[in-house]
Amino acid sequence: MIPLKQCTLVLLFSLLNFLTQVHAENVDLSTPPAPTIAASAYILKDFHTGKVLAENNADAKLAPASLTKIMTVYVIFNELASGHLHLDDNVTISEKAWKTSGSRMFVELGNQVKIEDLLKGVIIQSGNDASVALAEHVGGSEETFAEMMNQHASRLGMINTHFKNSDGLPVPDHYTTARDLGLLTSALIKEFPEYYRWFSQKEFTFNKITQQNRNKLLSRDESVDGVKTGFTDDAGYCLVASALREDMRLISVVMGAKDANARANENQTLLNYGFRFFESHRLYEAKKSLNEARVWKGANKTVSLGLVDELYVTIPRRLYKDLKAVINVDKKITAPIAEGNKLGSVKVTLNNDLVEEKDLVALQSVEQGNIFQRLSESAMMMLEKSEDGK
Repeated sequence: MIPLKQCTLVLLFSLLNFLTQVHAENVDLSTPPAPTIAASAYILKDFHTGKVLAENNADAKLAPASLTKIMTVYVIFNELASGHLHLDDNVTISEKAWKTSGSRMFVELGNQVKIEDLLKGVIIQSGNDASVALAEHVGGSEETFAEMMNQHASRLGMINTHFKNSDGLPVPDHYTTARDLGLLTSALIKEFPEYYRWFSQKEFTFNKITQQNRNKLLSRDESVDGVKTGFTDDAGYCLVASALREDMRLISVVMGAKDANARANENQTLLNYGFRFFESHRLYEAKKSLNEARVWKGANKTVSLGLVDELYVTIPRRLYKDLKAVINVDKKITAPIAEGNKLGSVKVTLNNDLVEEKDLVALQSVEQGNIFQRLSESAMMMLEKSEDGK
């Protein structure tokens, strides 16, 4: 038989252990600070939401070296999408392109090379000669092509960027920022998924010369599928990387690392931090009905409301259950209604902090009703108004 005193101690110990476990299960572990990155500037962001998870000197204007080529191929992709170019079009290699210094694809003077091969030469081999050849073919001159690059940069909101050439070789007044490169990379992946796959290709052979992709992360981390390396004495070692793990895509930009290994390691550190401590969720699809709203004086009595784009959120891990979404619909919605008209909003909060807010729009148009419908519902609206005022 267990003595009473010993039995009491056992019960107290069990109770203490239980309370300790309950407390541990309810502790709100805060997200640790981002790691220290040895680089002139860097940024880590979520692709779907644009949420910045880590940054330092992200708006500093720096020489981008071959990260410039991300914009070069972005311009070419736009020309392909518009039908102005085709992948099997031939480009004649000029003397300027042939003589371009630095990393090369080894195109030959006067030869004709398909645009698809030149693009792979830029993306995989980082060929300066291929960049100049494409720029001259599209713009007539590299200077004109650089203006096209700047126009796209302005449209994308790259407010601290100015390009002077297509290859990134050092020239005055040629600069960008880690934040702007993040914007550009997001746009490229979103708008041109059919071409983005080339950024994950580990090698490319042209003119019987095989060259390896300089992005070391492609071999180290199977979730990494791009994007571009760069180096000059002026810029240091740079890398824009992107990785996809379980439907969450992150983009990291590191500029001014000390060597090729460092730029890979620092990007890997950023990506691991983002995936370890944050999660991304798609809460609502685009163009799907989230609510049916009453329409006054319309040919239809209701209108479907939804979102123009998908609604994603990026939050610290383990907090998904604490998300709350509230749909607010405008009062007294009256026809005519055009498709896309803003008629409300969706607000997502986490512990009372606003995480995301999107417009709720009409998913179809609603014409005005006939004269009898309009007169009848005008009277009903006046009656409701008078009753509300009592």
